[in-house]
Amino acid sequence: MSVAYGESGSFRDPASRVFVVDGDIRRALSREGVADFVALSDSGLLDDPRVIATERLDDAHSPVELPDGVAAVLRHERVPFVSYPYEWTFSMLRDAALLQLDLTLAALDSGLMLKDATPYNVQFVGTRPVFIDVGSFERLHAGELWVGYRQFCMQYLFPLLLQAHKKVAFQPWLRGSIEGVPASDYRGLTSLRDRFRRGYLTHVFLQARLDRHPGSVRERAALKTEVATSVIRANVKKMRRLVAGLRSEVPAGEWVRYGADNSYTPADAATKDEFVRSAVATNRWSLVWDLGCNNGRHARIAAAQAAHVLAVDADAGTVDLLYRELRAEGDTTILPLVVNLADPSPGLGWRGCERPPLLDRGRPDLVLALALVHHLAIASNVPLAEVVDWLASLGAALVVEFPTRDDPMVQSLLARKRRDLHPDYHRAVFERALAQRCDIQRQETLGSGTRVLYFATPKDMPR
Repeated sequence: MSVAYGESGSFRDPASRVFVVDGDIRRALSREGVADFVALSDSGLLDDPRVIATERLDDAHSPVELPDGVAAVLRHERVPFVSYPYEWTFSMLRDAALLQLDLTLAALDSGLMLKDATPYNVQFVGTRPVFIDVGSFERLHAGELWVGYRQFCMQYLFPLLLQAHKKVAFQPWLRGSIEGVPASDYRGLTSLRDRFRRGYLTHVFLQARLDRHPGSVRERAALKTEVATSVIRANVKKMRRLVAGLRSEVPAGEWVRYGADNSYTPADAATKDEFVRSAVATNRWSLVWDLGCNNGRHARIAAAQAAHVLAVDADAGTVDLLYRELRAEGDTTILPLVVNLADPSPGLGWRGCERPPLLDRGRPDLVLALALVHHLAIASNVPLAEVVDWLASLGAALVVEFPTRDDPMVQSLLARKRRDLHPDYHRAVFERALAQRCDIQRQETLGSGTRVLYFATPKDMPR
């Protein structure tokens, strides 16, 4: 029996809506949407590898409805794991913005336009950004402005400027509002120096004035000038130069240095690598999660036996460095994301379902939790049994590391706390909690004697 349902984040476009049938990603089109899709097909842009692979189906049956009815159905290639801009690094958001602008220029060359400009229309296959919303392409209407301009500024430009110019992380802003950063909010953070930066007058000052006084014809005309394709193209090119020139320096923080400066001896690091490699080699994994991935050392080991690897860490600087390295290598297996596991991405948007929580977007079959447990249990004050219960609830095989109370990093974390806190943080408590939920297949103590590695599988996992 087929299982079909509408995609929770695809309901705003009356000409196009995504739905899922037995795992297949499909899109219903209205008659107007079909005409736009035919124009897109004729342009050759569907053959562009930057656009999600798409085919038109003979069967137009759809479980979702459109205001003008469903006239055709498309099928899209499935993205390995859906991520959102509040989980991306600066370099990822900038690469997505450049893709959006480049496709806008390519569309203009073919008499088309993109009806919106949101990073939610971009997904990453490893480090390769792919545009997934073919329903966003429409025929260019005479006298029309760059219709996605304001949205581009709110969801791409202002978040990037926050980090590049103000050294403020954009992720909490985008997580706080899926609509992005309003011009008035960004203007309120600017200084006198910022007002002399390129693009400030048009993109920040005038937009903020228009947001406060939407009926101001004179100021709106200043943004419009004459409407012609050449003018839109020139504006998009100017925006591209601005975005391409933005930079965010990765701070030389504790975790950025961690890959080269940590408490592991070379022998312990080699033993840990081999333990992970041995556990990974027990199967061919569909999706591996490396939780607290740091510099991606073990995500790379997992990638040798996995179709896809999700590498997450709370330190945005570390993840950005990893993304840059993987991008330079052309990697399409490892997807690095910024996620605080003590406060992971919740459900956002309409009814809390428009942007689903992290755990609802794809379950792993193998989880690496290395140098993680003590940070959740001590730094984030999560009871040790709760940490183990959460890891086990993922329903995947586990490679997990437990640093004992004698470990230098644990000692450092405990030194910042009151003496009576964390009485549960002991190896016996950890092993008892793990054994209640999982079968421990193998364990090994590193040579230092303060860290223990475990390979465990859920008790109900098929043999």
